[in-house]
This record gives sequence, C-alpha cells and structure tokens, in this order.
Amino acid sequence: MPKKRSLEEKSADPAAREMLAYAEEMGISTAFERADALAPCNIGAAGLCCKLCGMGPCRLTKDGATGICGATIDTIQARNLIRAIAAGAAAHSDHGRDMAFTLKAVANGEAEGYMIRDVAKLRTVAARYDIPIEGRAPEEIANDLADLYIAQFGQQNGRVVPTVRAPEKRQKLWEERGVIPRGIDREVVEALHRTHIGDDQDPRHILHHAIRTAIADGWGGSMIATDVSDILFGTPAPLLGQANLGVLKEDMVNVIVHGHEPTLSEMIVAASQDPEIIEYAKAAGAKGISLSGICCTANEILMRQGIPAAGNFLHQELAILTGAVEAMVVDVQCIMQALVKLADNFHTKIITTSPKVRIKGATHIEFDEHRALTIAKEILKVAIDNFKNRGETRIPQDRADLIPGFSHEYINYALGGSYRGSFRPLNDAIMAGRIRGVAAIVGCNNPRTQQDFMHVYVTERLLKEDVLVVETGCSAIASAKSGFLLGEAGLEKVGPGLREVCEAIGIPPVLHMGSCVDNSRILTVLTQMVEEGGLGDDIDQLPAVGLAPEWMSEKALAIGTYCVASGAYVIFGGSNPVSGMPDRVADSTLIEQYISEGWEELYGGKMEFVTDPDEIIRRTLEHIDKKRADLGLPAYDPNRFGRSGDARIHELEALPLEERRAAIYGARAK
Repeated sequence: MPKKRSLEEKSADPAAREMLAYAEEMGISTAFERADALAPCNIGAAGLCCKLCGMGPCRLTKDGATGICGATIDTIQARNLIRAIAAGAAAHSDHGRDMAFTLKAVANGEAEGYMIRDVAKLRTVAARYDIPIEGRAPEEIANDLADLYIAQFGQQNGRVVPTVRAPEKRQKLWEERGVIPRGIDREVVEALHRTHIGDDQDPRHILHHAIRTAIADGWGGSMIATDVSDILFGTPAPLLGQANLGVLKEDMVNVIVHGHEPTLSEMIVAASQDPEIIEYAKAAGAKGISLSGICCTANEILMRQGIPAAGNFLHQELAILTGAVEAMVVDVQCIMQALVKLADNFHTKIITTSPKVRIKGATHIEFDEHRALTIAKEILKVAIDNFKNRGETRIPQDRADLIPGFSHEYINYALGGSYRGSFRPLNDAIMAGRIRGVAAIVGCNNPRTQQDFMHVYVTERLLKEDVLVVETGCSAIASAKSGFLLGEAGLEKVGPGLREVCEAIGIPPVLHMGSCVDNSRILTVLTQMVEEGGLGDDIDQLPAVGLAPEWMSEKALAIGTYCVASGAYVIFGGSNPVSGMPDRVADSTLIEQYISEGWEELYGGKMEFVTDPDEIIRRTLEHIDKKRADLGLPAYDPNRFGRSGDARIHELEALPLEERRAAIYGARAK
C-alpha cells in the first residue's frame, strides 16, 4: 500500500494545496488521493505484460521468459511502446484532421462564426506546397490547402507533405532510413497491424516503424493542426495573461473550457463577448461571464485571446472544488471521468461536446462547426442558468501574470525586426556563449509525482545555467504559475548571459509556445536555427535538449519519438515503460538500449527515462556542452557576460554624473 503523501508532497502549487486540503476536509476523492491508494502494477508499468490476444494476458517476470506464443520480453516491450506511440499520434493527428475539415468549411462559407484571420500565414504555408496564391482570394487558397491537408491522412503512397519543411539533410536521412511517412492514417494502422498476434516479432523492426509513425504526427498531423489554427484564429504574438485558480470570479458566471480543440474554445470566447449573452448573464444576477481554460485548451485561448488559464491537467478537479464553476465544457483528451462524480457534490455542470467523447452522467451538447456560434451560445446559456444554483465558494487568491504567445513567427520578428526577421541573433548568442543552449520543456502533470515540481525545478536550474527554455502544454502553465513567463520577474532567476539576451530583445527567459500539438512550432524553430547557419546543418548538431519531466500520456511518447527522429536528445521524467524488472541481470533492457544508443546511431537523437531531477539537469548540460564542443564553439563561461544590457544601464543611471562618466569612458573621462 503506497504511503499517504502530505499536501506539500502532492503539489508545489499553493492554490492546489489549498483545494486539496478542502477536499480532504469534505472527504472528496481526487486524482492525488487515488494515486496514493492505487499502487501501480510494476509489471505493466515496465512494459512486461502482453494482452494482445485471448491466450493471455502474459506477465513476464524473469529474464528469458516468453509469452504463450513465444514472444520475448523485448518483442512485448517494443509492441507496447509502438502501440502507445500510435495512439498518441492518432490523438494529435485526428485533431489535425478536424482542423483541416474546419478550414475547408470556412473556405466554402459553411462554418458559422469562423473566418480566415491570418491571410499572410495562409499564403506563406500554401506557397510552401506550390499552391498558386497570386491573384487569388484567400478562400480559394484555403480551399486548396484544406484539400491538400485532408489528403495527407488517407493517402497510401508518396510522402506526408509537411515533411519537406524539415532540414534538407534530415529529409535525406529519413529517405535513406526508409521512414518518410506515406500517409498519416496508414502509418498508425500499420503500427497496429504489425503488433497483432503473429505479426512483426523483431523488436528493432517494430521500433523502426515507430519512428515512421511518430514523424507522421510531428511533421504531419500536429503541424497541420498548428498551421490551420493560426490561419483561422491568428498566429500568436505576446500579450498579457494570468494563470491559476485565482482567475475565477466570485461575481461572474465562471465557465471553464478544457481539452484540446480550439474550434470549440475560440467560438465560446466569441459567444461570451456577444451583447445578447452578456445581458443574459446580467439578468441572471451576474456581472458577466468569466472564461478560463485548463490543459491545452487553456494554452490555445491564452496565447491568442489573453483568456486566463485556471490551471494545468491536475487542476481540473480542483477548479470544481472551488464551488464557483457553473460549467466545465470539455472536448477531447486528458479529461477525467471522475469529473462527473465530483461535480455531483457541487452545482457544476460537466458538458461534453465532441462526437468522439461522452461521459456517463454528463450533459452532452454536440458541437458542429457548421452551427458553431449558435451552439456556443446555447452552451453559455446553460451555464448562466446554473448561476442561481451556486452555493458557498472557495476561490484561492493565487494567480500570476505571464506573457504567452511566442510563435516561431514572432520569435523570428523579435530577433530581427519586421524588415530583417532572422534567427541570426539567437544563433550568434549561442555561438558566443551568452546562451549555453536551448531546452524544450513540455508535457503533462502526473499525480504520482509532486505536481509542477519537476517542471519548475528543472526550468529554474537550467535558466541559472544560461539555457534558454521554450515550453508548451501543461509545462508552460506550471512555469506561468511560478512567474517564469513574465519578463523582469523571471530574469531574477536567470544566468548572466541569458539575462543580457532577454533584456536586449525584450523577452522572458521562458518562451510560451502554445499547446502540446504546437510542439511542431519547436521543430520549426530548430529548423530555422539550422537554416540560419553557424550551428551545423541538421537538428542533431544543435546544443538543444527536449524534456518531459512529468509525462503521463501516450501523446508524450509520440512527441518524444518524433523529436528523436528529428535528431533531438529527449529525457522523460517519471516512470519508464521499457525498464524491465528490478532484478534483471542486464543494466538495461534491449529496448532501453536501442531507443537510446540505437536510435542515436541511426538518427542522431535518443530517448532516455530519468527519475532524479538533478540527473536530468546533469545529462542536459553535458549534452549541450558536448554539442558546443563538437561545433567548435567556446566552452560555456558565465563570467564572460552579465555586465551589459538594460541592467547595466540602470546601474549607471543611479550613479552621480562624474562617476557615471568614469564608469563608461574610464581614463578618457578625465
């Protein structure tokens, strides 16, 4: 029986601890308590249980053991891993498919309330695929782009077209290895076919296709989803937002959108600003409607509309515990079935909206892009009508300001300006050593670890080592709650070289790049760094690392695998799905070794699972420094920087005139 953890051990977030204390007082179960009460199956967690046919399940607990069909531990682990990767790729790519269909409907005037907001990005993306743009209306271009994107899911031969946006050397490597995805759905289906009883039984061959399946996600479905979201809802640029449960309002109708698809959340935002809906809320006794988000939906509306984030994955139950939420509107992915039973203790309505997702006991109002605004208003009216049923509330006062919205387009502009947008300043800062390297910290929360701790601890330690951090998903919200996404506040915890760069450009030390599907933006940034020159000619040469400190979903494994395929070193915190048994003879399983050393030999990237945060930091910095040395860059030396930039100017301004002249000009001042 696992030991019961203290509130501090459950979460690093004071707002979460406050609500967990209230849950204990009320005798209400949350994911944190269930994680304490339910011991994980160490055999299944290690990938050693096979249940792919009716002869099993086969639980292999000793080296050399086989399943009834003769499948070895290595084969079973490889099958389990690729199935998880395929499921994660399917989740992200199905999102991309829906976005492409929405773009098609908008192009043909069949989607109520939507419009093309970023014509420039539409033209840029279409031109990449040789879609004619000159002299054509945006709707014509969008229709052709939608057709192209929709075709990527069902096509059987050729290549998934967004892969042409990878560095040229990387594309050639994929071609040589035979892992260019032919069609997004084809690769996912083949992954499932290969793992059926009696099919692929060579672990390395199975994982060869895992790479192909993951590329179909990162350089296919996810990239399509991000492109279309930007075209329809606007490419993000920095704005001011807030995060944590303190964004809920006592005197307003609180509606939380939770899930992953911006087609719904963006329309809820639009409907909430309709004068008719505002008057309806006032007539119900509220001052208006307060929208906030949880999980990746939060990131989508935060970075485009400035709508606050109520929290990340493990805040979904805690938000209901406040008693202040009239409705939680959910679509797909990362939604706990426990929400409905929890909401029975309060007045909150759980409203499911996707044709793919229903939860027993929830209210279902199916969303249809063809009637989007009408349905969004209907949902909000249900929430407003529920305002009168609100009882006692407990809203934590914790909330933090943040600056989200760092798309790769904005980073390009911020570094070079509108007339000379370029990644040259970033590359130069890395080459000079002001920035030691780059870390992408992404992924979920996991209730088996202290919520947010790993994200925040690793982020803070890397910033002190002059590592620029980019973040997406729940990781970005964790950093937001801790103050890392707000300019000068975050700079107090930053190394001297990175601080100079952030002050000069005017950016926070942690860049919020969007939802988990927007990890495709990170791929684009890495590609642009390569194309800018000076840091090698492929992603595997960059001093960069990808981290998922609190991972829990199959999507995380798909993301990690496509980053490995792109040439990145990826470190997961938490459980290891291919670890084998504690009493194994070898130091690592064949699969562990293959996804690290084997994949590194083939693709220049590798995947490792590390539980200790200090070891994660050590390996990250070791890898960054090795890549710097391989490129012939100067060794990292924090003492070389930190006396220029805005901070130095402020110091000088505080000095008397004569001392200021002496400090600036030295002997020449005399």
